Amino acid sequence: MTPGEEHNWLASMDGEWDATVKMWMDPMQPPNVSKATTKNEMIMGGLYQRSSHSGNMMGMPFMGESITGYDKSQKKFLATWIDNFGSSIMFMEGQYNPETNSLTLEGNMIDPATGKNLHVREVFTKTSENTHSFIMYIIQEDEEIKNMEITYIRKK
Repeated sequence: MTPGEEHNWLASMDGEWDATVKMWMDPMQPPNVSKATTKNEMIMGGLYQRSSHSGNMMGMPFMGESITGYDKSQKKFLATWIDNFGSSIMFMEGQYNPETNSLTLEGNMIDPATGKNLHVREVFTKTSENTHSFIMYIIQEDEEIKNMEITYIRKK
């Protein structure tokens, strides 16, 4: 297995990033805004990207980590997410759209507050060599609710 163009797209976002995080607990209220840092690095010979996040969320220390890769056999991106706010693992899969320079992933996670399954959709958009964004939606029945938006700026 050798890395392909999809892996190269992930690798283009390697490095250290400052993040501004907006989180909506109630979509009718203003978001909670916090700062974070992220370090992205390709691992396993360039087949996967490890993304490590740290900051504060809702006044508490926050740490999270994802592994994202492109499965050449299945022809789709696969990703996992873990953080210190819950003990489950989120699994996602999706596709890259070269026209929008974005990766859209869908998957499921357990809401640590309720123990119920949540269906989520995430969109990563590379806006320049030094900026990218992340938006997460919670999908309930036929409605998507924007839950989180992160703007990343590459550290100098």
